[in-house]
Amino acid sequence: MKEVLTRWYQRYLSEEEAVILLVMLAMAFAVMLFFGDILAPVLVAIVLAYLMQGVANVLRQRGLPGELSVAVSTLLFLGGFFAVLFGLAPLVWRQLGALVREAPAMIEAGRKVLVTLPEEYPVFFTQQQVNELTAVIQAEMASLGQLLVTKGLSSIPSVLAAIVYLILIPLMVFFFLKDREQLTGWFTGFLPAQKPLLERIWAELNLQFANYARGKGIEVLIIGGASYVVFALFSLNYAALLGLLVGFSVIVPYIGAALVTIPVVVVAYFQFGVTPDFYWVVGAYLLIQVLDGNVLVPLLFSEAVNLHPVAIVIAVLFFGGLWGLWGVFFAIPLATLVNAILSAWPSTDSVAVAS
Repeated sequence: MKEVLTRWYQRYLSEEEAVILLVMLAMAFAVMLFFGDILAPVLVAIVLAYLMQGVANVLRQRGLPGELSVAVSTLLFLGGFFAVLFGLAPLVWRQLGALVREAPAMIEAGRKVLVTLPEEYPVFFTQQQVNELTAVIQAEMASLGQLLVTKGLSSIPSVLAAIVYLILIPLMVFFFLKDREQLTGWFTGFLPAQKPLLERIWAELNLQFANYARGKGIEVLIIGGASYVVFALFSLNYAALLGLLVGFSVIVPYIGAALVTIPVVVVAYFQFGVTPDFYWVVGAYLLIQVLDGNVLVPLLFSEAVNLHPVAIVIAVLFFGGLWGLWGVFFAIPLATLVNAILSAWPSTDSVAVAS
């Protein structure tokens, strides 16, 4: 056993830079474990800065000076941010309020459908099963109503925190873009002067994370926008709200698409019933999902690390268990970073081959 551990140590931790990297990863994990909720806005600002840095790079390639390209990308970000804040957000909020008000009627209509199941499908459903299911749904809805009432007043601090974040995140994005070189220089000042392995790993991490962040940003805009257009063409209720949900669902592959399908189908069913319009809406939505997975994702992430579906599920469960909603939101980027670190981790074999 001792010889196995010795060989493993000599292979993966014999380099000084490998030990430094391991210590840095342990410190970063500890900070995120204990202060993840506090630092969540910083992570959001970093992701948005990566997105806008891609815009600045494109503008620089088109001939704009470096500082001017950063200024233009910052103005584009601020313009989009305030457009969402004062344009899309109020519309989504109104539709969410309308959905909450209509929810009791939808639940009642669903209960009436459940009552008819034993008569139409006596082989699969019994009256006792339907009664038990109805009682469970009513109890859950009652507890949900009490939860909303009790959380109403206690959510005031959260609202104030959200307002503070709306101010801090754009400010941090601006400084991350403006002083990117200065910030990275300050951080690298704590590292050894000669660090070829760390520089190689950082280049790999930067490439993978940048590709993922920018690719997901484009995917969210395309899928969310296409879904909204399709829902609006069919006059589906809550088109903006559902389009926003579909757009953000691509952040968590497979799981997000499966979860967001439920409200889309439910709203379409209660609005149109089992009619051709219902099948058209659901069919168009499924077509968007198929095109996303088979056309858009391969185009956007051709250079990024492809994670296995099992790795995605594990990442969502692990980081979601650690940091809740923020953990689910950042599960795939963090899993991509972990995968890139494992792929680029220095070993004596790789060093020997490189030399």
